[in-house]
Amino acid sequence: MVEAPAGLILRAARLDDAEALCALANEASYRWGTLRLPYQSLEETRRWLQGLSADDLLLVGELGGKVVGNGGLHRATGRRRHAAVLGMGVAEAWQGKGIGRVLLAALIDAADNWLDLRRLELTVYTDNTRAIALYERFGFAREGVMRAYAYRDGSYVDALLMARLRGLP
Repeated sequence: MVEAPAGLILRAARLDDAEALCALANEASYRWGTLRLPYQSLEETRRWLQGLSADDLLLVGELGGKVVGNGGLHRATGRRRHAAVLGMGVAEAWQGKGIGRVLLAALIDAADNWLDLRRLELTVYTDNTRAIALYERFGFAREGVMRAYAYRDGSYVDALLMARLRGLP
């Protein structure tokens, strides 16, 4: 079990979290580690939340009634049903304080003990060393580098493909 910062509540995201999630996505430091574009609209965030399927798991971390992070699993279909893509982010004021660690632990617990997922995969920018270290502590391994993966802040950036395998060779 991973110790949570005092007062942190993890829960399933709700449609009424749209405003808080939109504000989070529009923070420069949060956006820096994601594929999100600046100036995400509230309507776009609502559409994203409404588009989640029964196979998606989206958690929010809340402190004092304020959303300070989120993380999710998007399960693949068909012959890749054993796999899910993981994504997460933490509000700038709460980065480095254990929110990401708690979110990641909860997502892995759900994947392993409730969803029977065998492969969790993610992409992370190669210059996001704190996130890479976190993922490696939780058993994610580097599988490859995707060069010029995304355009961010005026230049192309590389990303790592990382995965965590459970019960597979």
